[in-house]
Amino acid sequence: MSDGTETTTRAGATSLWGAYLLATRPKTLPAAVAPVAVGTAVAYDHGGFAPGPALGALAVALLIQIATNYANDYFDFVHGADTEERIGPTRAVQSGLLTPGQMLAGTVVVFALAALAGAYLVTVAGWPMVWVGLASIAAGVWYTGGGRWSMGYLGLGDLFAFAFFGPVAVATAAFVQTLEWLPEAFLASLPMGFLITAILVVNNYRDVDTDRTSGKRTVAVRFGRGFSRAEWSVLVVAAFLTAPLHWRLGWEGPWVLLPLAALPLAAPPLGKLLREPDGPRLNQALAETARLLLAYGILYAIGIAV
Repeated sequence: MSDGTETTTRAGATSLWGAYLLATRPKTLPAAVAPVAVGTAVAYDHGGFAPGPALGALAVALLIQIATNYANDYFDFVHGADTEERIGPTRAVQSGLLTPGQMLAGTVVVFALAALAGAYLVTVAGWPMVWVGLASIAAGVWYTGGGRWSMGYLGLGDLFAFAFFGPVAVATAAFVQTLEWLPEAFLASLPMGFLITAILVVNNYRDVDTDRTSGKRTVAVRFGRGFSRAEWSVLVVAAFLTAPLHWRLGWEGPWVLLPLAALPLAAPPLGKLLREPDGPRLNQALAETARLLLAYGILYAIGIAV
């Protein structure tokens, strides 16, 4: 690194801003977009669609997701979980694209931007948004920031992903537009939580060896790759059972079954998980699971809104 604005990796030169962009982990960002889309569809279905709060909820979700990814990049390096043996996509600090100080500064800035966007939601939806925002930011930091006592290192990451990117994200997106905590929003949040957790399962399945060495006791480390394959399958099946349940409860018409059209997208990542673990293939499986989430979320949102 020369003047602090450019650094070099095995792949060549990358600008400072390019490094920050890489660290956002773009392929995982559907985890922020899809739940807000579904929550907004629920609000629309209840006659409460509001473009400003919907965009505000999307901004907060994206910024917290990015800040959490930044914090994870920083803390995993500091705690020794990201090493030269890592087989996942490039991590900005571990690869030398960013210094730990640069990544920590980026984390603080993005969390601050999330808080700023959240302040707008407070003016729209009141004090409940303060507690939701503080809990989301605290969880984003505690995910890996507490070392061996953080959620990611204790094996609680799956629960974190399900709760904050499922019920919290979907129900809050609907609440800031309707000013109601809607039972339908909580039901609609379940498949989002299931599929977002499935993304994390692939990530931890891929990193099981390096995580075990560093003391990061993820579910995959605690119970093994066979359990993770079964967990991924159960999560995906549960997601695809939720839409028919939504219909059978009489809350929506048959259009809510649209997400079933995304089922074929589950086959490629499942096939990769069933093969011998391989870094590049598992990176593809992670991106494919994120694609499955986005397709399901879009179709589900359309089915709810129609």
